[in-house]
Amino acid sequence: MIPCDETTLGWWDATRERRLTVQRCAACGHHQHYPRPVCLACGGLQLSLVDVAGTGVVETFTVVRRAPSPGFEPPYAVAVVALDEGPRLLSNVEPWPDVTIGARVQVRWRPLDDGRNLPVFVVV
Repeated sequence: MIPCDETTLGWWDATRERRLTVQRCAACGHHQHYPRPVCLACGGLQLSLVDVAGTGVVETFTVVRRAPSPGFEPPYAVAVVALDEGPRLLSNVEPWPDVTIGARVQVRWRPLDDGRNLPVFVVV
């Protein structure tokens, strides 16, 4: 199971509804991901989760060809996706043969056993 804590609970709850969210700072408007207790831009403490479109661009990627542990079926692509709203996410991008730097991607959801969903991206 993927852990969650007080800082990430709201993010994980949004995934149950297949909503991709990032944090927004009330003081400076900065958007960030992954959820943290403080704003990386100004140090502000008033952060809220806002929905994002789930579209972006592949900034960099690698293709994993050897399973790091049981349950992973290579090959698959792991990429840094720059969301259109600014924050970057580390995620899988499918189908892996179509992944290129600069490729436009859209979020899709991979169900987890506990009702949450994991965001993955597909090349569009």
